[in-house]
Amino acid sequence: MSDGVEGNDERRRTGDAAGPEPQGVPEPRPGEPEPAAQPEPTPLVKAGTAGRTEARAGAKTDEPATGEADDAAPAAPDASGTPADAPPDSTDTPDGPEAPDEAGDGLRYERLPDAPPPILDGVRARPPAPPGLATLVAAAVTALLSGLLLGDGLAVNALILALPLAAAAWFAARQAGRRPRRSSLCWGAGGLALLAVPVWSDAEWPTLLAVLAAAGLGALALHGCRKWSGVLLAPLGPVLAVRRALVWGWRGARERTAGGEKDLGPLLRSVLVAVVLLVVFGGLFAAADRAFADLLGSLVPDVDGGSGVPWRLFLAVLGLAAALAVAHTAAAPTRWDGLGPGPGRPRGRVEWALPLVLLDLLFAAFVAVQAAVLLRGEDVVRASNGLTYSEYAREGFWQLLFATVLTLAVISVAVRVAPRSGPRDLLLVRAVLGTLCLLTLVVVASAVRRMDLYMGEYGLTRLRLSVVAMELWLGAVVLLILAAGVFGARLLPRAVLASGAVAVLAFGLASPDKLIAESNLDAHRDGRTLDLRYLAGLSADAVPALDRLDEPLRSCALRSIAVPDAPWYATSLSQARAHDILTARPVRNHPCRDLLTDDISPSVR
Repeated sequence: MSDGVEGNDERRRTGDAAGPEPQGVPEPRPGEPEPAAQPEPTPLVKAGTAGRTEARAGAKTDEPATGEADDAAPAAPDASGTPADAPPDSTDTPDGPEAPDEAGDGLRYERLPDAPPPILDGVRARPPAPPGLATLVAAAVTALLSGLLLGDGLAVNALILALPLAAAAWFAARQAGRRPRRSSLCWGAGGLALLAVPVWSDAEWPTLLAVLAAAGLGALALHGCRKWSGVLLAPLGPVLAVRRALVWGWRGARERTAGGEKDLGPLLRSVLVAVVLLVVFGGLFAAADRAFADLLGSLVPDVDGGSGVPWRLFLAVLGLAAALAVAHTAAAPTRWDGLGPGPGRPRGRVEWALPLVLLDLLFAAFVAVQAAVLLRGEDVVRASNGLTYSEYAREGFWQLLFATVLTLAVISVAVRVAPRSGPRDLLLVRAVLGTLCLLTLVVVASAVRRMDLYMGEYGLTRLRLSVVAMELWLGAVVLLILAAGVFGARLLPRAVLASGAVAVLAFGLASPDKLIAESNLDAHRDGRTLDLRYLAGLSADAVPALDRLDEPLRSCALRSIAVPDAPWYATSLSQARAHDILTARPVRNHPCRDLLTDDISPSVR
């Protein structure tokens, strides 16, 4: 054997702590070229320890058993890397290097396989550079306004907070070299428009829906997604970026406070001096003049003591985290479009078309029955099943709503596996799915007609109005699918999202509680009974309509509607109108227990 091999044998016999040559490569002989650089070894795990299960799961089946010791040192490999004592036709390659036995326990080590990359590694952008001064200032302003304005309710303060939040995203994107697309600017403008709903309405349910929709449009503006996967997953981007964004913001702040041209210290000192001056002189002027004190008290948020301070500090931290997450996402957005599934395996014409054609025939039969029943009137309904017209309408609405949603799911699956080998296949797909969409529109119209008949008999409620609006939007989605079949489906995901945003905006600005109150009062004037208990649970949007009632019904209906005396930034326009009405005509102290339980006869001015 060569000297190098004898040295290895000697080290094995003596138990010398010195390990083998790096990467297990023998020293080159004189005149031979330098061996190629070996790749970095994969992680090693000690066999027979607590990680034995993981090691054996990743080990190859043709490797020797764990813990088996060698009686003799292996022969030195030749120039090709094959062991010298291996048969000529052997395909074995030299084993990887053994980890040094530092503990002297005589155990061998096995390689663990490389871990699969996380699912987001392929679509996640590189970490951006630390944020600049403008981004940090915008985030700090967002945190300050969150702590001062969010503790009293939601109204115009939501729109105020959105401005520094959008500024942080803008500055971070510009620093990272990203130029916003026109579509991203449109999504951002749509999100700001949706925040007009809490400015206008006092009802919590359309306000919450509008805020969530605004967050979704803002996330889409940050990512610039175009496919279904991006449209659906974009709201997860800022949420998943919170932890990285906090570290990113801390690095930026540390760089800006370490001195240099972009040091943040002078700005912080200037802001501190300005705050001290405003507090001192503002307090003096407020003490000198009562009118100025009232004006200052109405403009400046009231930061009370006790439990209010921790709550506002929590809101400030939450606002800072949100601003940094939005800015980080704008600088390094996740490419959610890359996670979308590819086109499905196309099916044969008969296999694809037969179930859908049968479904079209079923829809056509149902539409024919609906036309015969709903158009011929109540006498046919009562003679056929013994139900009143309104009971018949209510009985089938929910089934038709579910059928509409299920039809959209069927269409989405059918498009993915549709045959697409030629023009004939395209014509077949358009004919079958187009017929299904047209029949679905008739089903939507039937469901809306049913609920309209029921509401005409029993009046509007929040649930009834919401499901009708949902059904109408589903009909709009079916129309967009029909248009996509003619003009192409490239814009369909964004068109569906835009239609949903428009529907939420229109629903919120229509003041649903006001519509409900007016509808019930009109029905009450026509001779129907009035559910005063339900009307008393509406929001301040219903106050102008309920003010038309005569006493004592008016006071009993308005007594339970809360119109808080909130600051200007937490007061919606509906609350302001209700406050003016109740100030001009205060609620009287009438006994209302019997009125809230009995049927009320018509009494509307």
